[in-house]
Amino acid sequence: EVGRGAMATRASWRLAEALSRADHRVSRRISAALRSEGMSLEQWRVLSLLSDGAGHPMSDIARDVMLPAATLTRVIDRLVEVNLVYRRGDLGDRRRVLVFVSPRGRSLYRKLAGTVDREEAALMAGIRDDDAATLGDLLKRLAEP
Repeated sequence: EVGRGAMATRASWRLAEALSRADHRVSRRISAALRSEGMSLEQWRVLSLLSDGAGHPMSDIARDVMLPAATLTRVIDRLVEVNLVYRRGDLGDRRRVLVFVSPRGRSLYRKLAGTVDREEAALMAGIRDDDAATLGDLLKRLAEP
């Protein structure tokens, strides 16, 4: 019984390390591609979320892009400065502010989505389509609360 616990602990450590290494490799590669357009990975994640055209409250954006509130505020401020997103009061709740993608932001998103897709495809080169689909499904299940 003690052996099983130690094995489970060791296996979970390996999982954490493997996920960390994969995240680092993917993030580094996509960040490099985005950098040529003057965009950070955090800015891309926000722009990608907002590309649905709906206004999102800051708390939802912070949760979905996994950024602390203070960091998200700086990211949004920068995106507002370069006219990629804008803030507007929520018509249904005057206490809330919603963030929307601007037409310029939507255009940049469409351009960069192809770049990100190509980088992801390059990272997945050599992995069979069915394995890639399984990996995606397993990662989604693992990430669910």
